[in-house]
Formats: sequence, C-alpha cells, structure tokens
Amino acid sequence: MSPSRRGAAPLPPAGLLDGVPEAVAEEAQWWERHIVEVLTGLPPEHEPTVNASAEYDPARRSLRQRELAKVAELTAAGHKVSFSKVKRLRLAYEKEGLWGLVDQRTARPSRPAGRADERVVEAIRRAIAEEADRSTGTVVRLRRRVEQILVEVHGDGAPPLPAHATFYRLVKRLSQGKHTFGSAKTRRSLAKQPDRLFGSVMAYRPGEWMQIDSTTIDVRVVLDNGLVDRAELTWIVDLATRTISAAVLRPTTKAVDAAVLLAKTLTPEPMRPGWVDALRMSRSVLPHRRLTDVDERLEHAAARPVIVPETIVCDHGKAYISRTFQSACRAMGINFQPTHKGSPWEKGVVERSFDSVGTLFAQYVAGYVGSSVERRGENADQGAVWSIIELQALLDEWIVASWQNRPHDGLRHPVTPDKALTPNEQYAALVEVAGYVPVPLSADDYIELLPVSWNAINKYGIRLNRRTYDCKALGPYRRQHSGVERKKGLWEVHYDPYDVTRVWVRNHHDGGWITVAWKHMRSMPAPFGELAWQHARTVLAQRGQDAATEAEIAEAAAALLDKAEQGPDMDPKESTRQRRVAGRTRATNKSAEPRPQEPPEEQIPEVSTTSDDDVDAADEPIAEVIPLPVFDARKEAEKWRF
Repeated sequence: MSPSRRGAAPLPPAGLLDGVPEAVAEEAQWWERHIVEVLTGLPPEHEPTVNASAEYDPARRSLRQRELAKVAELTAAGHKVSFSKVKRLRLAYEKEGLWGLVDQRTARPSRPAGRADERVVEAIRRAIAEEADRSTGTVVRLRRRVEQILVEVHGDGAPPLPAHATFYRLVKRLSQGKHTFGSAKTRRSLAKQPDRLFGSVMAYRPGEWMQIDSTTIDVRVVLDNGLVDRAELTWIVDLATRTISAAVLRPTTKAVDAAVLLAKTLTPEPMRPGWVDALRMSRSVLPHRRLTDVDERLEHAAARPVIVPETIVCDHGKAYISRTFQSACRAMGINFQPTHKGSPWEKGVVERSFDSVGTLFAQYVAGYVGSSVERRGENADQGAVWSIIELQALLDEWIVASWQNRPHDGLRHPVTPDKALTPNEQYAALVEVAGYVPVPLSADDYIELLPVSWNAINKYGIRLNRRTYDCKALGPYRRQHSGVERKKGLWEVHYDPYDVTRVWVRNHHDGGWITVAWKHMRSMPAPFGELAWQHARTVLAQRGQDAATEAEIAEAAAALLDKAEQGPDMDPKESTRQRRVAGRTRATNKSAEPRPQEPPEEQIPEVSTTSDDDVDAADEPIAEVIPLPVFDARKEAEKWRF
C-alpha cells in the first residue's frame, strides 16, 4: 500500500504556519481533518474502537467515490465546495502535508520595499549607505538627500517621493540593523563588517592567543594634584582561559605602559598586605605545588596564573604599534599580530571583558559615573575618593578574588556544556596538558623593555632631552665610537619616561649595562617623569626663557610637583594639562616591576652650579653683540606716508 493510502503525509512546517494569519491556519487544519478521512476512512485523533464509515471505507470505496462522498457531505453542511477543489487539496496534502492546505497567497513573504518604485528604493539604499561615516541625523535630512540623488540620476524624469508616513515606514525597513539613526560608532563598525562567513580562532593552551586593549574606566579618581578625572585601563586577556593576566591604570596610556603590562604578565602577582589568606595560590584550584616545583617565584604568589604569551592581538593604537611595544614582543619571542583597521570584532574577547568590568567592578566603586552622560548621577564627581594608586590596588585584588573565580560563559566544555568553568579552573585543566615553562623577568629584561635613544658619550657625559647624565664608568668610552656602524658610532641608551634620574647605556665594547645617574638628581626632592620635564620646558618657554638651563628646568619641574602635593588647594587658574602632567607623574613614580640597582654613591656626581650650556659655550668664540634700536611707532608711521 502506498504512503498516501496509509494516510502518511510530510511533517507540517510548524514555523511557517506561525507566519500566516490565524484564520488561514485554522482553515488549513479544518481541511486536514476532512482530507485525512478521505485518504484513510477515519478522521485524525479517532478512537481506536471506531471503524470507518461505509462512505469512506477504503476497502469498499474507491478514492474517487470517497472524494465525491466528501463533496456531498460538505455541501449538505452548508459549505460550497467542488469536486475539483477536494481533489486538488488531497493531492497537495499528499505532496506537502498540512502546508499544502494553506492559502499560498497569504504565505508569500512581502518585499522589503513593498510596492514602492524601485528607483526610489535604490536612492534610499544609497542615501543610507552614505550615512555610515556621517554624524547621526534625522529622517528629514535623509529624505532631502534622497531627493538630490533622484535628480542627479534621473534628472527631470525623477519619480516623486511617497508620502511622509510611507517614506518613514520604507526607511525604517530598509535601514533595519544598520543603526542609521542611532549610535555613530556602532554604525561605522557595522558598515565595515564583511558580508561573508566569520572565522574563529580556537585556543587550546594558555598564552596561545592573548588580546590587549585600553579603555577609559567609568570611575573618577583623585589625582595627587587634587584633579578629579577618569583613568585609562589597559589589560591583557588570555583567550584560552579568559584570565586577565595583567592590568594597569594610568591617567593616559603610553607605549611604555604596554611594555610594562607585558612585564607584569610574565611575573607572579604577589600577595599584598591586607589580602585575605584565601587569595593565595596555594589555597586555590591552581596546581600550586607542581607549578612551584618549576617556578620558585610562585611560592607566595596570589591566585592569578602566570601566562607566557605566544601571540598578542591588538588594534592600531599608538601605544601598541609603537617601536617600544613591538621591540618588547620581539625580545620575549612573542608574535605581534595587529588587527585589520576598523575591525574591533577581531579582538572581541577583550572588548567584551571591558563591558564586564563596568558591571562587575566599576559600578560598585565610589566615584562611578556611568558609561555616558545619560547614565551619570547628580554630582557624581563628588563621590570620587580613591586615588589612582588605590584604585589600582582594588582592581588587582578584584581580579584575583572575583574575576579569576567567577564562572565564565565562554568556558564550557563540549562534554559538560551546562557547567561553566572559572578562569582558574580552565587554566588548571589546560596546564595539565600544555605544561608550564616560566620566563623569569630580570632587571636586564626590564631595561630591554624601556624606550631606546641613540646618543654620543661626550666629555661631559650623555645629553638626553636637554638633561645631562654622567658617571665615572663612562670614562673609557668618552668621545669613542660604539662600534655600531649603522648608528654612526652612537651608543644605545635606554630610559624610563617615568623616572628621569638615571639612564642605562649598553656597553657595546665589554657587554652589560652601565647605569648613569642624572647630574641634578641630588638637587631634586623626588624623581619625576619625562612628561613633567617637557611640560616644565614649555612653561619656561612661555615665560620668555627660551634658553632655560637644565637646572632651571629641573627647578620648575620640582616646583610643579610641590604644587601638586597641595591637592585641592592648587591655583584655580592652573591648566588642566599641568594637573594631568603632575597626576601622571605621581601615579608612575613607584613601579612594582624589577628595577635595576641604584648606581653606587661614587657614581653620582656632585651638583654643579654651572650649566652645561655655559661649559659648551666656553670652547666657542663669543659672537658679536648687535644692539637693536628702540621701536618708535610715530617715526615708523611717518615712513608710510605717501
């Protein structure tokens, strides 16, 4: 017996039935009951003890006789049907099941543009595409642009635009999912997404793929100068374990910050005073004993894995594409992989983690101001009570205590998809397979991560950014060729932008590093950074002291920091840049990284009261002094008379 004789039919497309009007679906189900009775002799959901009636019994009646019986039955019940209709519906049911009984006129999907003129539709699509890189406007502006496009393309034969209400509905449908009248940032991002299948990168071991990025944290902090401002958060996330291996807060992110972040990734997180004992690695799910056998630094570490990056993915921010950061990656054997420009989805893990820090950490911190002005509370700035250093300590503790022990939705094993693992649990599982190889970061490694400058070693020492560095160890190398032909005999000098008290010179002749102190180090109460130094030079130049000596610049920079220590009592006329310079300098004075040893006392020269500019000038002939005449406006005006 054929399937149709047994009453079998294709499975009903339930999803398609949901898209047709309810009355049409009910009518199709009503017809199904009668068609099934014609095919099998019994209606659907009949009782097991019920037998087929004589009119529809397949053993006694042919299919044509049963169809004629159904026509007669429905006509007697007041339904005007024909034999051809019953036969057509029966054939459609045998072929498509319940879907064949649906009025297909109601099932056809409507066109996105409806019955609108195709020329108008094309002009609207073009206008919507042009909005991708423009500032967000209104539908009225778009309508005006559509009119211009129609005139440009069709001239006098341009079709008229539909009524405003119809035009609005048409634009709403054609611009769906493009954020044409929403966020400009989201609109640009969507416009750059390729119209093809997105690939994915799978990480099977810690450090295989890591992503780094920066964002402004939604917490206002009190800088050391009393200025209230938002800090920038830079952190690096491991794709395989979702571990935040390092995080740095700075008023502004510089290239050296990214290099320091890389150094923090390679070193264990130490237990801090005041942290509970439960945050120790020895009390976590991490395989502390086996890891300590390999790396002794983990003996008293906090419960945050040390992950050695293999590949780092970043965007094209200046801090990441800088020579400093790329040199640091090469020195550590790390593959540097920048994303395509305008493709934030290529580092989506770190982008989404920034959203999490706002909901899981920032909103609970005093000084939280929300992600936008619309979300900001009244007098939110007054709630800022933490300094940037204190907020850094809170963030470090939160990462160890909360983030690393919170189940992450992206860490689900295929065998147990209902259970999400924590970053520490995922690391413990993967390190058993991938193993762990420590990379100790020494003081020499720290120097290698610093920015580089090529300078000559003169008789007075090294001049770097109008500062003089000198020590006895430079004696054999003064006025000597370094041996680096490509740099014309200059010497490789590494410097810390946040501490100008010393530099490190690579000894190209005998190997190693020479720590060279700044001549004016003893005259300054505390070390300060390159930013403060450059700002002090700018201030002196604005005062007319273009030829300011090194000692004068150092004195001005020290005065800036002294004023910063006064906090909110600073001069209200002080510029915002000056406050940010002082705040950043104080925030970066202390480093948690392995620092090179201080130069021996005998290498620190005494402070000289004579500037280096004066010393250099003694070897040169004095130029003739030509006095300038006094400007007289009246005499000058007489020359202009005709």
